[in-house]
Amino acid sequence: MDSDITIVRYGEIAIKSEQIRRKFEDLLIQNLKAMLDQDHIEYEAIIKERGRIFVKTKDTKAPQSVAKVFGVVSCSPAITTGPTIAEACAVAAEVGREVIREGQSFGIMARRSGGVEKGFTSQDIGRMCGDAVFNAVIDRHPKVNLKNPDHAIHVEIRDTASYIFTEMVKGVGGMPIGSQGKMVALISGGIDSPVAAWLMMKRGCEIIPLYMDNTPYLGEDAKAKTIDIVRKLHEWAPGREMKMYIAPHGQPLREFLQKGNKKYTCVFCKHLMYKVARAIAEKEGAHGIITGSSLGQVASQTSENMMAEAYDVDFPIYHPLIGLDKEEIMTIAKKIGTYDISIRKAGGCMAVPKYPSIHGRLEEVVRMENEQFEFDKLVQYEVENARVIDI
Repeated sequence: MDSDITIVRYGEIAIKSEQIRRKFEDLLIQNLKAMLDQDHIEYEAIIKERGRIFVKTKDTKAPQSVAKVFGVVSCSPAITTGPTIAEACAVAAEVGREVIREGQSFGIMARRSGGVEKGFTSQDIGRMCGDAVFNAVIDRHPKVNLKNPDHAIHVEIRDTASYIFTEMVKGVGGMPIGSQGKMVALISGGIDSPVAAWLMMKRGCEIIPLYMDNTPYLGEDAKAKTIDIVRKLHEWAPGREMKMYIAPHGQPLREFLQKGNKKYTCVFCKHLMYKVARAIAEKEGAHGIITGSSLGQVASQTSENMMAEAYDVDFPIYHPLIGLDKEEIMTIAKKIGTYDISIRKAGGCMAVPKYPSIHGRLEEVVRMENEQFEFDKLVQYEVENARVIDI
């Protein structure tokens, strides 16, 4: 039997207050519609009931599309029938005939919600549907196994309908995008920063990507692949506008190399990035800055340098990768589709010193900023000359 509906399950939304839960459910439905439209999935309607959202569709690709929406914990393509136990038993038996082979085991996973046929428990439903399935395939010598069956047949009876399904598609989880405001995400063409941005999107944030253009110390290939990465990230937020800032960072880098302690070039580079990101965040009404820093991974990400880089920024800075190692980050990058873009060859930044500081002293950074550089002017230069592109 072909499915005619996809059951959508969410997690954290269910524990919110009544008012917030309704708001987040509506936002999740909006995001579901956008993802289904992006993936060209035809559907009749999206229906909300307490604890569940139902997408009326016969498209076999719908569950995979739904599973990509932030906030979805899992989903299942299901067959709809009437709300009585007899109707559920009949469909469960038919499903059993389709999937159970000679000598295989099955188990009925029953759940009920609502007041139809009072007096019957989930255990009663499981036993009655189990009998129906067993009798339907008795000639195949089936076995009953509720812990680890070859085929788990789920039966969910609600007030107005019953749903029978055998598949659970894992969703990305998290919170609906748009539920936690906006943040500026520092994005490079590397592996880490796109993963950091995606993880904050998963927590409900809309992102404003900011790319620091290091020309002439870095080629156009790096910029091109970063734009491609941002486009890939936008596929996880269909239906939402995403603007990308490209700030001219090469001239300030030249000043750091010419006037400052070359060992501190990467520290000052990151320090200025934060200040530019803060200025853009304030301009866009964003609430924070997202970085791809993973503690100790490169010279600019030692604990001493990270403290110095954040000096005088006075704005929330989020490091979602701080405790992850490279393998963990690469696994996520492959999952979200940015890895293959990130590993495209584009060369490295030629402004990186041969022996960068790994134990930057805050007092030295404060001294150089106050005595050698006019940071306010550098920030103003980058913000005023930043290019904005719509993704």
